[in-house]
Amino acid sequence: MSRYARHLDRQGPTNPFPGLKALERRLGRRIPHRLGSNEGLDMPHRALTARFGAEFAELARAYGDAEAFGVRQRLSDALGTPLESLLVDAGADSLIALALRATCEPDSPVIASAGTYPTFGYFAAGQGCRMSEVAYRDAPGLLAPDLQALAERAHRENARLVYLANPDNPGGHLHDDDAVLALREALPEACTLLLDEAYHDFRRDAEAPAAGAVWPGVIRLRTFSKAHGLAGLRIGYAIAEPEALTMLTKVRIHYAVSSLALAAAETVLDHPDETRDHVGAVVACRERLAERLRGLGGDVPPSDTNFIAVRLADADRAARIHRQLLDAGTLVHRPAHPALGHVLRISTLADALAPGRLDALIAGLDG
Repeated sequence: MSRYARHLDRQGPTNPFPGLKALERRLGRRIPHRLGSNEGLDMPHRALTARFGAEFAELARAYGDAEAFGVRQRLSDALGTPLESLLVDAGADSLIALALRATCEPDSPVIASAGTYPTFGYFAAGQGCRMSEVAYRDAPGLLAPDLQALAERAHRENARLVYLANPDNPGGHLHDDDAVLALREALPEACTLLLDEAYHDFRRDAEAPAAGAVWPGVIRLRTFSKAHGLAGLRIGYAIAEPEALTMLTKVRIHYAVSSLALAAAETVLDHPDETRDHVGAVVACRERLAERLRGLGGDVPPSDTNFIAVRLADADRAARIHRQLLDAGTLVHRPAHPALGHVLRISTLADALAPGRLDALIAGLDG
């Protein structure tokens, strides 16, 4: 049984517009006179140039490289991942949507943890999938997806796809690679594991050789939004077997990633020390904030992300504290799913440590 949607299990469709950069690579030479596409290449962009500079205006005029070769080459060099196992798209969210479109048909069963990153459920509903949720392992000092329960539910429902955020969102829990691979082995053969690794760069072992590994039956998703600070430009990438990426490409918008986003990603990848310094600062802030709240009686499970989760006694208390913080001008995240209504997620920015910033939470830890 194929692990992909039936209508894609054939030749084509193929991208009708692979783009100028792809053509130049195939020909091995530059094409200086661009009269074959209807971009606004003659637009002078005086206003854009005045505000953002000439290079920005130049990037704005032309479609980006549909194959994102420059970004993929840099990722391949950094991760040791083969080029054909890398796909760049408009952020991890877009890649979630592509994975669902490539593997699922209306009424296909999909599995996730109850309260995990809600965009997966949102896209699954839009695809017409039949969503089944399993409870988190939720106890003092622990908030983690239950891998055994995910596998069991996948077999019970004959699932097409299982979604796992690792490190987890909103709990921050990290399952090691052996546990993730054991989950993949425990799933039905034709079921794909969609592994959302948006917070991978904050893992303690983020630079281990396995960081770029291609795992059969798994689509690994990453983003430039968190560690690289490019959330507003919408760019991320997938690591998967070439066959899987071929299927994702069949349902992909070919110019979804802008030329500006590609140039920005290439730039940050060319300066890894800046990203490494940022990650280090965030992790230090995370540990300071977690230690502070634990010292005041807070239940803060370990986190391998750029946030911490605080488990409150009940959903009513969490809702009250959330509202009090918002009234004071501070927005933290409270999951909308009722299964995790007792949780508050706090981004570990330096601002979170400012005096008075989380007073409503601190006061609420005791009652």
